[in-house]
Amino acid sequence: MGEHFFAYLARMKYINRWGLMRNTVEENIQEHSHMVAVLSHALAVIAREKFGSALDPGQAAIAGLYHDASEILTGDLPTPVKYDNPAIKDAYKAVERLAADKLLTMLPDELRPAFAPYVREELDEELLRVVKAADKLSAYLKCVEECKAGNSEFTLAARQARAALEAMELPALDYFLTHFLPSFELTLDELS
Repeated sequence: MGEHFFAYLARMKYINRWGLMRNTVEENIQEHSHMVAVLSHALAVIAREKFGSALDPGQAAIAGLYHDASEILTGDLPTPVKYDNPAIKDAYKAVERLAADKLLTMLPDELRPAFAPYVREELDEELLRVVKAADKLSAYLKCVEECKAGNSEFTLAARQARAALEAMELPALDYFLTHFLPSFELTLDELS
């Protein structure tokens, strides 16, 4: 198969998210993964510095970067489809596992162990929880951005994402929502 792993990763920019929704600004999985990495890092730093967690922010950032890597091969299945039916959810998880394994075959054998936990999301439970929170937070921030632009298509998605974030009961996430989220609702002039 060759060593195509990084060439495939570079193609993340061609896979758009929010496929069933009208977007004012398109978002691809490369942009999303970058934001999830930033947010995962931030949540891990907050967890460590404010709440005494032993999380490694660097590991959190790496996990965020690779959390959707399998979508290079599967595409991005819309959330309402992915989670609407337990059978579809289980089948899609199996497809994601196969895609992750196929992606890993594109690395030399000696490099696979360094990437496998991130690509397969076989992570420590606390780390995985932070990445899942960052993933949902990234989706919520996209909804906030779209709503600010007057796109009511994202109103319900914003409410659902916010409720999911609050239900996570993650102190670092709650801290972020209290201290950093309000800035995302400001205009550039208001931020200055």
